[in-house]
Amino acid sequence: MMKRYVIERDLPGVGTMSESELGGAAKVSNDALAKIPGVQWEHSYVANDKTFCIYLAESEDRIREHADKSGFPATRITEVTAMIDPTTERCILG
Repeated sequence: MMKRYVIERDLPGVGTMSESELGGAAKVSNDALAKIPGVQWEHSYVANDKTFCIYLAESEDRIREHADKSGFPATRITEVTAMIDPTTERCILG
């Protein structure tokens, strides 16, 4: 079963990378992902010297394997246990 994770990566200078440079980073990530079953990248947020990546994976080990193969550190891996959004309040209104 796939679980959702947030991966925080410390990547100095990532926030100043050009679109082309970010595209190159995405290619490196995709190439590593193609070699690892049981892990899928959904999207990432780039903020200053960090990225916050959303992944689906069978386990944290798959995330760490991707970090090793891609060269992008997984500084912190957090499993997502629930999701809420503005419509979640409807659950209490019945």
